[in-house]
Amino acid sequence: MDIVSKRGWFFLISALIIVPGLISLMIPPPFKSGIEFSSGSVLNITFTGPVSEADVRDELTRLGHPEAIIQKIGDRVAFIRTNVLEEAVVGGDGRVVKPSERALIEEALAENVAPIESREYDTVSPIVARETIQKTIIAVIVASIGILAYVTWAFRGVPHSFRYGVATVLAAVHDIVVIIGVFSILGKVIDMEVNSMFIVGLLTVLGYTVNDTIVVFDRIRENMARNVDRPLETIVNTSIMETVGRSLNTSLATLFVLLALYLLGGTTIRDLLLVLLIGVVVGSYSTIFIASQFLVMWERGELLKALRFLRLMPARGGS
Repeated sequence: MDIVSKRGWFFLISALIIVPGLISLMIPPPFKSGIEFSSGSVLNITFTGPVSEADVRDELTRLGHPEAIIQKIGDRVAFIRTNVLEEAVVGGDGRVVKPSERALIEEALAENVAPIESREYDTVSPIVARETIQKTIIAVIVASIGILAYVTWAFRGVPHSFRYGVATVLAAVHDIVVIIGVFSILGKVIDMEVNSMFIVGLLTVLGYTVNDTIVVFDRIRENMARNVDRPLETIVNTSIMETVGRSLNTSLATLFVLLALYLLGGTTIRDLLLVLLIGVVVGSYSTIFIASQFLVMWERGELLKALRFLRLMPARGGS
């Protein structure tokens, strides 16, 4: 099977997947952000009996929180997200002058909706939310630079080893862009939030993709040493065919485990598992059909031609 000669089709498939996500990102808000990124307070309350979402919403509105987002989880659990709730005001003698908004909400719900069995509470200030976004961006950039440096060093015995590092990072960026686009669309369609678990999943997918890509690149290095007179396209295609079985078996085994956890596991890790599920599928695709093709395109000068074409497009449109 000649995969390399059909690389244009594979890049077209990637574009058809990525473009809708990019369009969704350009429509504000790009994501439905969790409190880690947008600040706010979250109450996860379990009542002793069935409750109505309308009753919970009425109480929150009466207490001055009409902006509250309320989601029912089963019959007895209500997930409530509001703006940052005020803390209790304590006087100089240690007595509470004004109770916290959280206490007032819990008291009102217990009296007017149903007794509370258990509760979970979390809050993030706007300052912490901004710091989280900044640290997330820095973590992704540092990880990408580290991957580029490591792969370039690991393949230093191969001509143009820097290209292997760049191709690895580009394949990882391809996967991350797909995941971000999918979550942007899901946020607008089914209110899927982007939270700290999403970031953990992204970094995990980054490592998974790099590991899978290096397996193929390592086989390319071995085949180049054995067949110095063969063109790169042939060597890359042979290497892909020799490793595709291993990549698919590993990905399918991982996919089945993640799918079982997603269907049977708890809701607290479901966002993480969804990122990993998408990442494993997209990572397997990019390893086989995208990463190695960058090497061939670079060797044949196709990347420079593509960049020149993109640079000339605005000029042509203006004329």
